[in-house]
Amino acid sequence: MTVSSPVDDRRERFTAIYEANYHRILGYALRRTSRDNTADVVAETFLVAWRRLDDVPEGDLARLWLYATARRILANHRRAEQRRERLASAAIALADAAAAPALVDVEPNRAAVAFERLSSGERKLLALVAWEELGAAELATVLGCSRGAARIRLHRARRRFAQELARLGKPLKRRGIAGHVTDAGTPAGLLELEDT
Repeated sequence: MTVSSPVDDRRERFTAIYEANYHRILGYALRRTSRDNTADVVAETFLVAWRRLDDVPEGDLARLWLYATARRILANHRRAEQRRERLASAAIALADAAAAPALVDVEPNRAAVAFERLSSGERKLLALVAWEELGAAELATVLGCSRGAARIRLHRARRRFAQELARLGKPLKRRGIAGHVTDAGTPAGLLELEDT
């Protein structure tokens, strides 16, 4: 007589849940998101089921639990997509708010591409300044750092944005202290397009 281990029992239970519900969850995801995202949603749904196998109800209730899990994952994907779109749009807002005269000739697509090339942290930082019009003290509070550190991070993010814009087209030159933020939150110094 062989005794199955708890790991084998978990694996068997998960396999049974997966085989009984995979096509249903796949169809559910296909009807609610793009084909590109469907595989991710299904995989994440079953990953959650594996991690929380003890929470998955027995029998037909497992299917309902999986639908609820997939619904939450789809909502997370939609929110993430909306955030990405807002951050891409922030490049245009950043150009308007932080250096409007300097970036008048910059095509919105070029600014958005340059913005997307920044790290997630740089994009979030520039979006906070452009959208929320935060001053150095407010930015420092949001970041959980000193005003000086916030200014340095902002300066570096703006410098990287300028570098990415330069890589995509016309070179940029600095006038004043590019990217420096005063306590009032207004940009001091602009980036100018240099005609070459």
